[in-house]
Formats: sequence, C-alpha cells, structure tokens
Amino acid sequence: MFVFMCLLGLQCVSAAKQCEQQQQQQKQQQQQREDGKCIWLIRGEHGRDMEKLRAPTVGCTKATCGWRAMLLPQLNRQSLYVYGSEMAVEKECIRQLQSGVFVIHPFSVMRSYYIMCMMAITFLNLIGIPMEIAFLDGNSGMIWEGFNVFSDTLFLIDVALNFRMGIITEDGEEAILDIKRIRVSYLRTWFIPDVIAAFPIGYILLFADLQYHNEDNPSKTNKMMRILMFVRILSLIRLARVSRLVRFFNEVEKVSNANLEVVRLFFRILSLFMMIFLLCHWNGCIQYFVPMLEEFPTDCWVRKENLMNATVIVKYSWGVFRALSQMIALSYGSMDAPTNYVEMWIVMVSMVSGCLMYTVLVANATTMIANIDPAAKEYKSKMSRLEHYMTFMKLPPELQLRINNYYQARYGGKWFHEKDVMDTVSSALKEQILMVMCSRLLRNVPLFQNRDENFINAVLLKLEYEVFLEGDTIVREHVPGDRMFFIDHGQVLMETDSYERELCDGDFFGETCMLTKGKHLATVKALTDCQCFSLSWADFREALRGFPDVRKDLEKNLLLNSDGGLV
Repeated sequence: MFVFMCLLGLQCVSAAKQCEQQQQQQKQQQQQREDGKCIWLIRGEHGRDMEKLRAPTVGCTKATCGWRAMLLPQLNRQSLYVYGSEMAVEKECIRQLQSGVFVIHPFSVMRSYYIMCMMAITFLNLIGIPMEIAFLDGNSGMIWEGFNVFSDTLFLIDVALNFRMGIITEDGEEAILDIKRIRVSYLRTWFIPDVIAAFPIGYILLFADLQYHNEDNPSKTNKMMRILMFVRILSLIRLARVSRLVRFFNEVEKVSNANLEVVRLFFRILSLFMMIFLLCHWNGCIQYFVPMLEEFPTDCWVRKENLMNATVIVKYSWGVFRALSQMIALSYGSMDAPTNYVEMWIVMVSMVSGCLMYTVLVANATTMIANIDPAAKEYKSKMSRLEHYMTFMKLPPELQLRINNYYQARYGGKWFHEKDVMDTVSSALKEQILMVMCSRLLRNVPLFQNRDENFINAVLLKLEYEVFLEGDTIVREHVPGDRMFFIDHGQVLMETDSYERELCDGDFFGETCMLTKGKHLATVKALTDCQCFSLSWADFREALRGFPDVRKDLEKNLLLNSDGGLV
C-alpha cells in the first residue's frame, strides 16, 4: 500500500511538472509572437533603424536565445539568393522561432559546421575501412577500434538528426521546417541507405575482439576467429557511406558563404578527384585482400614480391601500384597473367573501372574547359562565321581587315549583347552604370549644364555606345544628320573649307543636327580608334516630354519651335 501511494505521488508530481512545462512553453511562444509583431510595427512606424534596436528581442542573437541561435539561418550569399533580402531572412528567423520545435535550419551555423565535420569523418571512414580489412589483419589497435565506435555512433546520431533537419527545395522560397514533412521526405529518400551505412559494425567488432582475447578454449577461439573474419567482411557495407559523402558535398555547395559559381566549380573538381582517389584506394586494397582470403597461395603476387612480412605501407604501395597499372591499361605492374579466375575477375573489374575513370575525367575536363570564358568562345565563333561570310561575298582584303579590327575594338575579344545586358538590369542600376560612364560627358555640354538631375538621368538612358576606327568618316559636311556625339576615348578631326580643329576625350560635336535635324556644318574623321556615345533627335525629344519646363527653357534660349526647326 505504501509503495502504491509513493507511485501515485510520483505520478502526480510528474504530471504537475509536465503541466508547468507546457504552460512555460505556451508563454514563450506567446512572447515570441508578440516580439514578432513588435518588429513589424516598429518597422512601419519608425523605419529600419528602430527595427535594428528592437531586433535582439526577437531571439536572433546568442545573448537572447543562447544555443538556439545556432539553429537559425545565417546571412550569407546562398540565403540571400533564396530569400531575396535581409528582411526576408529575418522573417525566416521569426518563423522558425514561432514554430517552437527543435529543427536545424539548412542555412544555420550549426548545419554548416556539422556538414564539414561529417564530411571529414566520412572520408576518413572510406579510407580506413578497406585498409583495416585488407592490411591490418585484426591488429588495428584500440585507437582505430575507438574511432570505429565513434564513427558508428556519429552516423547513428546523424540518422536521428535527419528527422530534425530542415529541407530547402530547389524551387521553394522558404525552407521546410514542419517535422511531419521532413520525416516523410527522409523516409521516402535516404533513410534506408543511411541506416544500412550506419549499421554499428564497430560495436560488434569491439565486442567480438574482447570475447576472442578472453577465450581460452582453442575450439571456441577458432570459431571466434571465423566470426571476426565474417564480421570484418560484413563491415564493407559501411562503404555505402560514400553516398553520404556525395550528399555532403552538394550540401556544402548550397550553404557556402562564397561566390556561388566559384564554389560550384571548386567542389566539382574536389569531389571528382576525391572519388578517383577512393576508387584507386579501394582497388589497391582489393588487390591484397583477395590473396589474403586464399591464405596467400604460392603463385600469388604477394609471395612473388616477397611481401609476406613487409610493412603495411609497402603492401599498400604495391597494391595501389598493381591497381593503377591495370586501370590505365599498362602491364608494367601486372606482367604475370592471372593465376585463377578470381584474379582474372579482379583484373577485368580494374580495367572496366579504369575505363569509367577515364570517361569521367575526360567528360568533366571537357565540360569545365567548355565553361571557361564562354564570352571569348562565342566571340571566336562569331568571327569564324564572319570570315566565311566575307570570303563568300569576296570582300577586298583591306575591307576584311578593317571589319576584323572593328570587332576587336568594339568587343575586345569577348562577345556580348550590350542591349540585352542593359535590359536585364533594373532601371536604377542602368542609371548608375550610365551615370558612371557618361555623366561627365553631358556635364561638358552647355546645353545640359545646370539642368534638373532627373532630366540628365532621362537623357543618359537614351545614349547609345558606338565605336569608330582610325580613318573612319563619322559625319560629312552638308549631309543631313539627326544625332550628336560625345567622345569618351579617342581623337577626331573636325574640318571645313576654312578651318580645322581636333577634338579628344570629353569633347562633343553634332549638337546642331540633334536639335534641328539639319545638315552637318563640318566633316569629322577619326584620327584614332574612338569610343563614343550618341544621342538622336527622336530620343532627345522623347526625353523632353516628361520635362516641360526644360523644353520651354530650351525653346526660349535656342529659339526652338514645336516642329523642331530653327527660327
């Protein structure tokens, strides 16, 4: 009866504690919701500066939420690419805090360090496991056995953590933080391979080694040795962790805080060489492991090379040497024919894997070379087609040379569509680009001095980039024209029957034709290769439509009538 009362009392105390914890959690969630509302109210009333003062109460710093800050998304290039702005990343932090559940965000600091650690541990496993089975012969020592146990424990924890690991979709704008959706996605994809790869062989080997060393009965000792050999061969299933290594590489690429294209190229090359290294490493271990299973017959390569009592490094070096000789189709390292069908199959597998390695290397190298400097390659392709056209049209060699020189001066060996580039950027960026390139040119023209900044920006958007070669006649005297030119770089000669004048960087000409659509008053020739910007009569009139005050002032000062003629 006393025991029953004690149990009943313990249950009551436990229930009370659970109720108290639930109430505390509800209060915390309510406070987080209020904090979240405060940040948006403050944003609306006082702007971004007040939001920054209020932001620590939301829980985005270590001072306010401690270790939970490690679970929240960090601000990096990838998170900004996915969410679009710092405000959106802050919204994501608030959304995760309001969920009130333990979920590791894909862009969190903890996720980044965790992936790096797991990638290193996985790579060490994929190197050490074949060497332990092939060369150590059960004498790996407590340090390696401890590492095996640690790795198995870590991979079991990894399987559990994947049920709490947020998922970022390729086409989604926010991470999946719902536990049910995470669980369903993981169970449908990588759960079974991860469980197989995380099978705790290290624990079994440790327990079997302890039993083997503590056993005095010879018959049981032999039985334990066979069990140990079977378990060591079974431990090859841990090589399935190579799938985890590939996934870790992809995840590191996603969460990296670096230039995205550079990171993709770096990790593509690194993963390629690591996979090739692992392939050669495993093949070298197999070269020695198979004769060991056969207890080193007299005609095997290990006995022929007198490696029975050699060190592990010597055995491993010879194994990798034979493997590479077979993979790259050189007979120097394997001059003797296979002595049995097992060795024959090993040689065939090595040759096939070597062919695959060559194929992957050539394919990746070709892809990377093709993706290096695509603008230069497109330029060469355009020039090749241009050469065919000029040859077909039988153009004179001098003219062909000038055309080639023009393309070189215009594009500098890199092909691009300037109009497409300017059309893809925002209007604000387009204004800034043209302001940097052309603002000083407009300020040199009396017509545009002391004008409204908005009017100058409107005119900047109408400018067109043009290139003229040395000797080109840009405009001719007494020929109708409708545009003026601003010289960015180069020298030109303005000449009439009565005078000559040289113009250079920052000068302009043709303003009369731009205003009146009249005839040019002089001939202008390029003394050097010239980079200019031009403004046409139609574009200038279109820019004036939104600025009637400027239009009236120009009509007053320049006597410009509504038809565009000079009075």
